[in-house]
Amino acid sequence: MMQDTYIDIKKSRSYLPLVCLVAALGGFLFGFDTAVISGTISLVTKDYSLNAVSEGWFVSCALLGCIIGVIISGKLSDKFGRKIVLILSAFLFLTSALGCMYAGTFSSLIAFRLIGGIGIGVASMVSPLYISEFAPSRLRGTMVSLYQLALTIGIVVAYFTNAYLASHTGDAYANADVQRILSGEVWRAMLGLGAIPALVFLLALFVVPESPRWLLTMGRKEQAEKILIKIDGEAAARKELEAFSGRKVSEEDGSFKTLFNPVYRKALWIGLLLPFLSQVCGINAVIYYGPRILEQAGFTLNNALGGQVTIGLVNVVFTFVAIFTVDKWGRKPLLYIGVGGAVISLIIIGMLFQFGVISGPWILIFILAFIACFAFSFGPVCWVVIGEIFPNGIRGKAMSLATLTLWSGNFFVGQLTPVMLQGLGSSWTFWIFAICCSPALLLTWKLIPETKGRSLEEIDEHWQKSHQLNKK
Repeated sequence: MMQDTYIDIKKSRSYLPLVCLVAALGGFLFGFDTAVISGTISLVTKDYSLNAVSEGWFVSCALLGCIIGVIISGKLSDKFGRKIVLILSAFLFLTSALGCMYAGTFSSLIAFRLIGGIGIGVASMVSPLYISEFAPSRLRGTMVSLYQLALTIGIVVAYFTNAYLASHTGDAYANADVQRILSGEVWRAMLGLGAIPALVFLLALFVVPESPRWLLTMGRKEQAEKILIKIDGEAAARKELEAFSGRKVSEEDGSFKTLFNPVYRKALWIGLLLPFLSQVCGINAVIYYGPRILEQAGFTLNNALGGQVTIGLVNVVFTFVAIFTVDKWGRKPLLYIGVGGAVISLIIIGMLFQFGVISGPWILIFILAFIACFAFSFGPVCWVVIGEIFPNGIRGKAMSLATLTLWSGNFFVGQLTPVMLQGLGSSWTFWIFAICCSPALLLTWKLIPETKGRSLEEIDEHWQKSHQLNKK
C-alpha cells in the first residue's frame, strides 16, 4: 500500500518528459564533443605545427578517455547512483571545454581532451541507463530515443557553429583575449562553446531526482514511491513497486557473476553484439567521409551548409521516426526494416562505385538512405534495448560492458576505414560494411525479445522463464 504521507503527491504530465530531456542533454554533449573536432583538426595542426602522429593523437585521445569513462561509470553508477555520476559527467564536459579554450600548450590541450573523453564515455552509458529506469514501460522506448535525438542534434549544432565561427576568422575585437579566441585561434572558440550546454546540463541535474529503480535497489523505498507517483500516478506506482518486490533477490546480488549466469546468457550476447554491430556497419565512416562522397556526386551548398550538415540533418529528422514508432510498432520491426534498408543501401553504394556511377544524384540518394535507416533503427533502438535487457542489480555494470563494445567497434572502424579505402577501394569498403551490418538481422530474429510495453521486471522474468523452458 502507498504511504498516507504521500497522498498530496500527484502525477505531473510534464515531469517525465522534462526529466528525460535533462538526462538526454548528456547525448547532446556526446554528439557535440564528438563532431566539433572535425572543424578544429587543420587549425590545431597549423598552430602547433603537428606531425601526423601528433595530429592523430589529438583526434584519438578522447577515445581513450571514452574507454576509461565507460569502464568506471558502471561500477560508480551502481554504487553511488545514476544522478551523481551524470553530475560528474557534466563537470568533466565543462572542465574540458573551458580547459581546451584556454590551453597554453599542446600537452595541456591533450589533457583536457582526455578529460572530455571521460565525460563522453560516462554520459554514453549513464544517460540512456537513467532514462530507461525512469520512464514507464509504455513510454520507455520513446524517452530513451530522446537521447539519440539529442546526440544527433549535438552533431548538427557542432557543424553549424564550426562553420559560423570559421566564417568570422579574421574579425577584429578590442580585447586581446577575445581576439585570440574568436579570430586568431578560432578552434579555441569551437571547443570552448561546449561549456554553455555543459553548464546548463550541470545545473539542471541538481533539480532532477535519482533513478527510482536504483533507489529501490538500495532499499530506499519511500523516496522511490514519491518519484514513481509523480511520474505515472499512484496506481502505476503501486504496480511497479509490487513487480520489484516480487523479484528474486538471489539474482540481484549486484555482482558480475549474475550477468554470466546462464539465465542471462542471451541478454549478455545481445548487449555485446548489438552495440558493436551498430558501429561496424560504417555509420561513423559514412558521416566522416560523407562530404567528400557528396562532392564527388556533384552535391554542393555554400560553405556553412555543406554535405556534412545535410547528413547531420537527415540523421536528426529520421530519429523522430523511432521516437514516434518504437513504443507502437516495437523494437524488432524497426530493427528489421532499418537494418535491412541499411544493408541494401550499402550494397548499392558499393555497386555505384564499382561501375563508376559517381556523378548525378544516386550516390547522394543512397548515402542519405543509409543514414535514414540507421537513424530510426540501429541508432536509437540499440540504446533502448541494452537499457532494458539486464537485471536491476547489475544494470549499470552490464551497460558499461555493452557500451564498451560500442566504443570498440567505433575504434576499429575509425582505424580501418582509411586502410580499406586505400587498399580495397570504395566498392569493397561499403560491401564489407554491408557484410558486417547483416548479422544484426539474425541477432534480432534469434535472440532479441520484443520488449515493447514490458516493465523491466517483466523482461527479467522473461529470461527466467526462457531459461526454465530450455532446461526442460
